[in-house]
Amino acid sequence: MIYEIRVYEAAEGKADAMRRRFLEVVATKFFPRHGIELIGSFTSQTEDGRLTYMTRFADEDARKKAWAAFGADADWAAAKAASETDGPLLKNQVVSVLSPMSASLLLS
Repeated sequence: MIYEIRVYEAAEGKADAMRRRFLEVVATKFFPRHGIELIGSFTSQTEDGRLTYMTRFADEDARKKAWAAFGADADWAAAKAASETDGPLLKNQVVSVLSPMSASLLLS
């Protein structure tokens, strides 16, 4: 298994809309459709405009295929466009792909 952590930084004044779209649309409709297993989503106690979430995949190939399918999904493109009529919700994102260490509790 591999894990991915994504940290999203919202565009100015768009944090609530970004989080709402993630929770109500992306995580509930599109992640399951494309085999993206959401482990958890988090808000920052110090950075108001951030959303951090962790996903899990069988391997790197599965991760790449899932994200490619998500990005090519016409329903996602329509949902994204509809949510961004007043401009983009996302200012920046950082993606980290991680593998558990041998002593990790994630291996049990």
